[in-house]
Order: sequence, then structure tokens, then C-alpha cells
Amino acid sequence: MQNNPSSGHEESPFKGKTGLRRLVNAFGYSMDGFKAAYQHEDAFRQEVWLSLVLIPLAFYLEAEALNRILMVGSVLLVMIVELLNSAVEAVVDRVSIERHALAKRAKDIGSAAVLLALVNLAVVWSLIVFN
Repeated sequence: MQNNPSSGHEESPFKGKTGLRRLVNAFGYSMDGFKAAYQHEDAFRQEVWLSLVLIPLAFYLEAEALNRILMVGSVLLVMIVELLNSAVEAVVDRVSIERHALAKRAKDIGSAAVLLALVNLAVVWSLIVFN
């Protein structure tokens, strides 16, 4: 699909790579994202360190395979939601750093999503470890 300004739907000039080149580029962009999140987001950095404790612990504890999957998955879910929340916050701040009700709403909703992911982690781990 080409850029067509008259349609109002411009494509990114970074699109268009295919095959192995696209996969290599995507992996590089993902690594850049991890690096940026770790450098600039305190919450993500804390969650990385928490995952370095909890994921090995999930394999150390006596648990069935499905329970281990749930335990590791709940940790990864927190990190995924945190990355998305950080991306939303970066975009909101890029648009404007002025206080605005919609900017606050976007950031608060992202924060609520992270909180739910953390509650999910606590519930999953509690049900498995203390059952």
C-alpha cells in the first residue's frame, strides 16, 4: 500500500520491509524498546528484577506444569502491561506535557491496567503457593 495523502491514510515510511529483513529489524526495535524501558522507567526496572526472582522460583517450587505456566505467565503479563503503559505515557508526553483531562485519563487507565496485572500476579501466586 502506498502513501495516499488524499485518502487521509498515510502509511509510515518505515513500513515495507519483508521476510528475514523485517524479522531482524523487528527484533532490533524490540531490543531498543527493552533498553529504553529499563533505562527510563523505574517501575519496569523493578519488575525486571522481580521477574528475575519469581520466574526461577516458579521452577524451584513444587508445582504442576500448568501452575508453573500460570506463575510465569502472570509475571510476564505484568511486564507486558507495564511496557504498554509506558508507551502510552511516552506518546501522551510527546503530544503535550501540559496538564489535560484526556492525558490524565490515558495515564490513569494505563496505571489501572498495571495494577490489575499486579493483582492477577498476587492472586495466581497466592492460590498456587498457599493451596
